[in-house]
Amino acid sequence: MAKLEVKDLHVAVTDEEKHQTKEILKGVNLTMQTGEIHAIMGPNGTGKSTLSQTIMGNPNYHITQGDILLNGQSLKGMPVDERARRGLFLAMQYPSEIQGVTNAEFLRAAINARRPKDNQISVMDFIKELNKNLELLDMSDEMTERYLNEGFSGGEKKRNEILQLLMIKPSFAILDEIDSGLDIDALKVVAKGVNSMRGDSFGSLIITHYQRLLNYIIPDTVHVMMDGRLVAQGGPELAKKLEKEGYAGLRDELGLKVKLTDDED
Repeated sequence: MAKLEVKDLHVAVTDEEKHQTKEILKGVNLTMQTGEIHAIMGPNGTGKSTLSQTIMGNPNYHITQGDILLNGQSLKGMPVDERARRGLFLAMQYPSEIQGVTNAEFLRAAINARRPKDNQISVMDFIKELNKNLELLDMSDEMTERYLNEGFSGGEKKRNEILQLLMIKPSFAILDEIDSGLDIDALKVVAKGVNSMRGDSFGSLIITHYQRLLNYIIPDTVHVMMDGRLVAQGGPELAKKLEKEGYAGLRDELGLKVKLTDDED
């Protein structure tokens, strides 16, 4: 089994206009293994997306203390593409559009980037795997020949992220608000794709505001983030409690002096 560890992680971002540095994460600790699904919930502005971007290596987020380990090896200083080759995957809330590169071209290149040069995926094996996953996600063949995310609806972009997940087969997938803007049918399809990956060789960290996604992807562990820290942990019942009582109720229960904000992470 693979292991992902976040140890005493402090992360800051720099506001270039104001020439100020702001600490976002203030000592996050998290350990997960393949075979597990973890969810992080919390109000806006608490650092959830900062955590996902930092794990994946976005250079705009600066680690000031602590570490991130994949199978015991530090990821600090490692570029995004190397982290992806080692088995990390980030499904973003707002996937980018890339002109001139078709979905199929991108997917095959991404698969081969994780393979040695003498073991590249064959065209026939690629097409077979692609068709199987298109059917699972109720996606048309036509989408594979379109430029990556160009002109896609929000729901199509999210399904496309899950298609990438199914094709690339990472050890750990970080799903950053993958449910944002999805109707119930699209949500079920996305959940179906993630659930099809569950097993000893796959783990996922799901970042979400809402319980509804966790009705379809049942997490093993739910964490709550407030003010840059993980302040509570439990099973699926914790998410249901948050849905019923809100974050303010948990804040008061824990005696936290945390301002709940509508700002983005």
